[in-house]
Amino acid sequence: MQQLENSIKAALSAAIQQAFGAQVPAEQLTLQPTRKDFAGSFTLVTFPLTKALGKGPEQIGQALGEWLVANESRVSGFNVVKGFLNLEIADKEWVRLFTELSQRPNNAPVPTGGPQQVVVEYSSPNTNKPLHLGHLRNNFLGYSVAQILKATGATVTKANLVNDRGIHICKSMLAYQQYGHNETPEEAGIKGDHLIGKYYVLFEKHYREQVRQLEAEGVASDIAKRQAPMMLEAQDMLRAWEAADEDVVSLWRQMNGWVYEGFDETYATIGVDFDKMYYESETYLLGKERVEEGLQKGVFFRKDDGSVWVDLKEEGLDEKLLLRADGTSVYITQDLGTAELKYEDFGYDLSVYVIADEQNYHMQVLKAVLKKLGKPYADAIYHLSYGMVDLPSGKMKSREGTVVDADELVQEVTDAARQATSELGKIEGLTEQEAEKLYHTLGLGALKYYLLKVDPKKRMLFNPEESVQLQGHTGPFIQYSHARIAAIRRKAAELGLSETPDLATLTSLHETEVGMVQELARYPNVVAEAATTMSPAIIAQYAYDLAKAYNRFYTEVSVFGETDETKRNFRVALSAQTGRMIKAAMLLLGIDVPERM
Repeated sequence: MQQLENSIKAALSAAIQQAFGAQVPAEQLTLQPTRKDFAGSFTLVTFPLTKALGKGPEQIGQALGEWLVANESRVSGFNVVKGFLNLEIADKEWVRLFTELSQRPNNAPVPTGGPQQVVVEYSSPNTNKPLHLGHLRNNFLGYSVAQILKATGATVTKANLVNDRGIHICKSMLAYQQYGHNETPEEAGIKGDHLIGKYYVLFEKHYREQVRQLEAEGVASDIAKRQAPMMLEAQDMLRAWEAADEDVVSLWRQMNGWVYEGFDETYATIGVDFDKMYYESETYLLGKERVEEGLQKGVFFRKDDGSVWVDLKEEGLDEKLLLRADGTSVYITQDLGTAELKYEDFGYDLSVYVIADEQNYHMQVLKAVLKKLGKPYADAIYHLSYGMVDLPSGKMKSREGTVVDADELVQEVTDAARQATSELGKIEGLTEQEAEKLYHTLGLGALKYYLLKVDPKKRMLFNPEESVQLQGHTGPFIQYSHARIAAIRRKAAELGLSETPDLATLTSLHETEVGMVQELARYPNVVAEAATTMSPAIIAQYAYDLAKAYNRFYTEVSVFGETDETKRNFRVALSAQTGRMIKAAMLLLGIDVPERM
């Protein structure tokens, strides 16, 4: 498509020279897609040329259009609407472009000139609770961004930093220690991550009761929150863990082990994976070394209580705690260590952190601290800041147990797909196992598409009913379009029709066929834009536009009922290429497309 656009620009430059005797280099001309309510494929805005050419915009458009039709075989017609010259491209040029596109491998990289060694860190769960709806948006975004960046030819590592230590982990451990009675996931009949999440909520319940009791005794609220017995015990447990207390570490390993088994099951169900796992318990000590390095360099300072801070007022970020007075680390401590480990492991020139926008300040601090330490990888850090997912009832809160559980949600969308598909009678000929796989593919496709079609930066409202709809601007609509194309390809194969026919004699196309070729030709630019902006929403919109264009084509022309053999063969090839492109685009979103539906 870019080559065609460049050729038209060169022809316009020649037309300006011939019609007006003026020199306007092709690279100074800008073409844009013609609006759908006008005939044409490319539009030149002529207003900017009026001063240089000394003519009105409509007169310029008319003269250039006439010259192109007479001298440029690629241009078959034109129309001028005020200061807009709309150019119609000859059908044979679209046939040529389609032949070129169909010969290009689907996995051919789309170079953008961007970073080549990339680490994308996403998921980053805490081992005190199961994954929830917010984690799903994070996981889907991270996986998709990694796939999109891979499509540009970059070497991408998908990383997961597990927050497996800290005060929040000790809260679950303490509650289990006091109220668990050595309960196991098997005995409870639930996944390990759900079991531990139950005790995190239980801690919060008893802790709040203690705070209310202290407040009733006249203790100020902020002091009550700090002095509640359960909070003091949790802090003692954290200090014991950092001191390698055998009993505490043993309990920590047991409970985390249960959580990891639960996480692995969820990751497999939602179709995301990782190339490298990092654990906060293994990175925080290196972070402490970086804190000590900063003290020695004089870029950090120690307060009278022994806590370590960095002054970032010049960066507009105030002061930031790096190490508590009791010597225990905070989130930023391990982040310093992890950033260094990732650089040592992969030598990245881009390190993407997929983290919700409520951590914008934290990520600004991380980058600023690394710059103060003089680390060469500080500028390579990029925060893919995404909006939180809200419920109609408000913000989700893990400690109160008011979250939408990821496992339950995936089951719900799978059940919804089962019901909708069964009602439509679309499972004839499928075994029970094949049908169940289809329901999961459709349900998960609906959920992923719902979360990814929204620009990452936007906060979004999760509507449970809307998320599982299988019609309209949804993942299943696109999946159904692919299944329809797959059926056409199977029939074409039965009839012995080739998906790569000789199209040398094809000179005329239906307008929907032209539209399909234009959509297919957009793919490299769409991938490049999605990679540059790190927005899977751009890929999601493209997949929908492509499926919608194909459905219009399918409605308005006949594939196998066409009597002209060349046109029929072209429509088979066009269908096959569209199916391949829908599949390629959806895979960038981490969504599978079924062959039958």
